[in-house]
Amino acid sequence: MIIVMRASASVKEIEHVTSRIDELGFQVHLSQGSERTIIGVIGDERPLDRAMFEVMEGVERTVSILPPYKLASREWRPEGSVITVGDTRIGGSRLAFMAGPCSVESRGQLLEIAYAVKEAGATLLRGGAFKPRSSPYTFQGLGVQGLEILAEAREATGLPIVTEVMAPDKVELVAEYADVLQIGARNMQNYPLLQAVGKTRMPVLLKRGMMSTIEELLMSAEYILAGGNYEVMLCERGIRTFETYTRNTTDINAIPALKHLSHLPVIGDPSHSTGKWPLVIPVARAMVAAGADGLIVEVHHDPEHALSDGAQSLKPERFAQMVHEARRIAEAVGRTV
Repeated sequence: MIIVMRASASVKEIEHVTSRIDELGFQVHLSQGSERTIIGVIGDERPLDRAMFEVMEGVERTVSILPPYKLASREWRPEGSVITVGDTRIGGSRLAFMAGPCSVESRGQLLEIAYAVKEAGATLLRGGAFKPRSSPYTFQGLGVQGLEILAEAREATGLPIVTEVMAPDKVELVAEYADVLQIGARNMQNYPLLQAVGKTRMPVLLKRGMMSTIEELLMSAEYILAGGNYEVMLCERGIRTFETYTRNTTDINAIPALKHLSHLPVIGDPSHSTGKWPLVIPVARAMVAAGADGLIVEVHHDPEHALSDGAQSLKPERFAQMVHEARRIAEAVGRTV
């Protein structure tokens, strides 16, 4: 349930309402806008009588939120959320570009790619220091050394860092180096991890699980939001279907669906959703046209020798081409780059 306070509501009246919610055993989530204060009542609302709040001083009205993902829903926040990372605003009218290698392989490799993607138009640098791989025998990342290299690349280029965190006990460590904590597809329903990043108040990029529904993605986001962290971005990265030609099947439907159901920014991942670099740019164009707030793309200067995901990585010049084409699509649908 949402309690909408009058524009003239006093601090005392707002505190009285929140105290009553707390007394009844519900969580309180306060959203103070320029014109209205909205109070979210989180919990099992079935036994709750809305009338008790509607008669309280300063209350304008109450609104029931029907979806189970209360804080992630458009009903909770009708306007789209905008998340600021460094000088980049994610959401709103401008597109964000997160680009870089799947894995940090060496200092020289990352710095070369970082400079290249920045010149091409990237606004954030992505790179994996800890890598969840299907096979235990493949490259698992450089760990802390990779984080240190990412931090050096940020210092050199000014690009904020997006990198994955895989376990609750690694959140504090990764947060020391990262600007955005990425939750990978395999960890979308790792609830202890979601709760841990919910305590950080850091921007989080939550990737959709490869066999997860849209509602399951939003419910995972709800874990982070319920922890008090409202800096959440959703990522559509393709789902597993019967089709085997591509690595995954790009669910273009999910982008406008998520924008309709939720106020959270939506990022498209054309690299993982296709698994083949010749398909990345066309699918990136489609994601922008469908309403994505940004793209996260794998870029490598030498894909043939990449230690992970070389087949889906764009070379820097192709990434520059993608940005150019995305800009034209964005302009056609009322967005900017």
